[in-house]
Amino acid sequence: MTARLYDLSSSWTFANTHQEVWDVIADPNMSWPDWWPGCTYAKPLQRSPQAGTSNEELLLATTATLKFKASLGYSLAVSYHPTHVESPREVVFDAGGDLAGEGRVILSPLDNGHTQMDIEWRVRPTSRWMTMLSPVASPVFTFAHAALMRRGESGLRAYLAMGKATNGQ
Repeated sequence: MTARLYDLSSSWTFANTHQEVWDVIADPNMSWPDWWPGCTYAKPLQRSPQAGTSNEELLLATTATLKFKASLGYSLAVSYHPTHVESPREVVFDAGGDLAGEGRVILSPLDNGHTQMDIEWRVRPTSRWMTMLSPVASPVFTFAHAALMRRGESGLRAYLAMGKATNGQ
């Protein structure tokens, strides 16, 4: 049985500058657990020994495996490996682990000095239980994803409000 493809998108707007949001989203240490409730490192960061020294080079040489706790009680471990970085606008990720596919984060500065962040995921579950349940449970999985993303948005908003988004955090 081929797992269902989930095409998921979110759009967040922050009262922060484009650069402030970028500094958090494109952090080479992929420190999402610092601000995303229910997100932890599933294992230590992996970084290619050939990594360069710029933030872009370091980010492209990094794979983070993060564990997300869904509001429905299950957890997913997903690896994120950036494959394209266009600073300070876009990061494209390959996803692996419990979800396989691709993600994209695009930042756009708004006229009022705020920043819009558009997030797109095209993923398939790899776990047998999610694959088996997808034909009937896809609305539930989509709901759980939306709830998880709302927690991420709230966490990032609070993190940015505390002034944590500075170079050299």
